[in-house]
Amino acid sequence: MKKHLTLLALLGALFATAGITAAHAQPDTKPAAKKKVVKKAHTSKAHGKKAAAAAAPAAKMPFSSDAEDDDSEPDLGGTVSTDFQCEMGQKLTIWKNEADDKHIAIRWNKRIHRLTRVATTTGANRFENHKMGLVWIGIPAKGLLLDSKKGQQLANECKNAEQMKAAAAAPAALLAAAPHQN
Repeated sequence: MKKHLTLLALLGALFATAGITAAHAQPDTKPAAKKKVVKKAHTSKAHGKKAAAAAAPAAKMPFSSDAEDDDSEPDLGGTVSTDFQCEMGQKLTIWKNEADDKHIAIRWNKRIHRLTRVATTTGANRFENHKMGLVWIGIPAKGLLLDSKKGQQLANECKNAEQMKAAAAAPAALLAAAPHQN
């Protein structure tokens, strides 16, 4: 009995959908009224971004892209680059834009990736690209590049020229501040 009721319910739903589809397929017999054509701005992201870029190319934000984790290389115009030296001879470059503190671009393995800021409770600067699995964590003393997909470090002890200078000066300052023992 339950099988028959289920079958009847399914057939009823099928006929109801077929009836709705057939009603929409019939031509409209009402006289056509004149419609006022109103042009609206495109609401899709792709058209909106292209139109905005064409209208005001100077207003285009570096690092902007349609997708948060876009794997295409970001536009680096108007950015400042910083080179980092890491352990085991590894090197990377980070580009920052003063007008956009939510994104950075990083050159790693001969490719430039766009990373988006992630809030932290520690005050560290954390940027991620979920699609590529890259995570950059920057603290005042150094930086660290991780691969979140593989769960491993890609580069550690990454320091720019300013951080290297501070690290070299720190032991000398500690020695000078330490009490002399006779």
